[in-house]
Amino acid sequence: MAWLVLFLLSHLWATAGTSTQVRSSCSVPSEEEPWVDRIQVLMENSVTRSSYPNPSILIAMNLAGPYNVEAQKLLTEELVASDTADLTMGQLALNIMALTSSCRDTASKVSVLQREMQRWTPPGPHEEAVAFYGPSLAVLALCQKNSEATLPVAAGFAKALLANTSPFDVDTGAVATLALTCMYNRTPVGSGYSYRTLFGQVLKSIVENISRRVTDSGIIGDIYSTGLAMQALSVTPEQPSKKWDCEKTMATVLDEIKQGKFQNPMSVAQILPSLKGKTYLDVPHVKCGSDQVTPPSDPIFPSPAPTSTSNITVMYTINNQLRGVELLFNVTTEVSVKEGSVLLVVLQEAQRKSATFKFETVMTSWGLMVTSINNIAENANHKTYWQFLSNGTPLDAGVAEYVPFNHEHILANFTQY
Repeated sequence: MAWLVLFLLSHLWATAGTSTQVRSSCSVPSEEEPWVDRIQVLMENSVTRSSYPNPSILIAMNLAGPYNVEAQKLLTEELVASDTADLTMGQLALNIMALTSSCRDTASKVSVLQREMQRWTPPGPHEEAVAFYGPSLAVLALCQKNSEATLPVAAGFAKALLANTSPFDVDTGAVATLALTCMYNRTPVGSGYSYRTLFGQVLKSIVENISRRVTDSGIIGDIYSTGLAMQALSVTPEQPSKKWDCEKTMATVLDEIKQGKFQNPMSVAQILPSLKGKTYLDVPHVKCGSDQVTPPSDPIFPSPAPTSTSNITVMYTINNQLRGVELLFNVTTEVSVKEGSVLLVVLQEAQRKSATFKFETVMTSWGLMVTSINNIAENANHKTYWQFLSNGTPLDAGVAEYVPFNHEHILANFTQY
């Protein structure tokens, strides 16, 4: 792989980042804005000293304009104090973008990320597409800090993406689009090595793939990947062959918000920038020190569900049939919990009844994740994890958010990706 340095064109980089971005977006109708206010307040109120310091929330908060300045300050200080040694490449990149959006110094963190990306070994052509998610965030964060120095790394990243033949992943494709769009916009036109041609070629391929994942309702991939995909399609210089109907996507997202689909703070962080007409490319342009945005005086909240003291019955099965895993089992129990309880309560009740159902969790940016059941733990090297399903369909929310219904059968299946 050639590593090229454009000495003769270095003077162009001062102005390369000012190239006009292609934007194709739509806005939230004024009468629907209270619904957006509601989920933003929900997201910001999740920030506490005991909560997971989530950089995606800070990015969304700063792009939208924070209502809760104290939450913004707390989250910023926690991310400033975070130890880069404990972060993955993608987490470090998000940390850098979050602190950039808060106008904090990130030089030391950027240096660490640069070294990590320079040592990065591209995945093989058949490696899962999600292997590019963290590096995509890294290229995006480094592009916003020093696009010229990032060119060789970004070129290698783009070539590896082009060579990958594994099934497409919408979230990864969306972040890769944002990263390569940043590089495309900041690369001088007419450079000796046709970086823009390379980036444009890869962008065209990715954007076509994203376009093919747009459903008839306007959802892109699934409801929780739609926010990042909206960002990607709104700024890419390479538009898909089939025109994207942004208004239809926006209308469906708003309907899903009204139905309570965006209760997880991380899911709000993913969708909020698009609802506010922003993308991650706007991170370097956030104006800090502006006056606090006035909180909504009367945001719309759905009518609370009637309080019930009755119990429901849930069938809960844990299953491990993977070869190579020593302990195989398939055990089912019937659990009784209060109506309206989340799945976590079902797991806790099953564990209370029998040690056969013991489990462990970790806190992530998406909330609690079950990492181990009966001492069988997920393993990134073996690409194994615990997947929760209802009647064969993967759950669309975590164990701390999903609310089972009466006589539902929940399966925890140890599987590979």
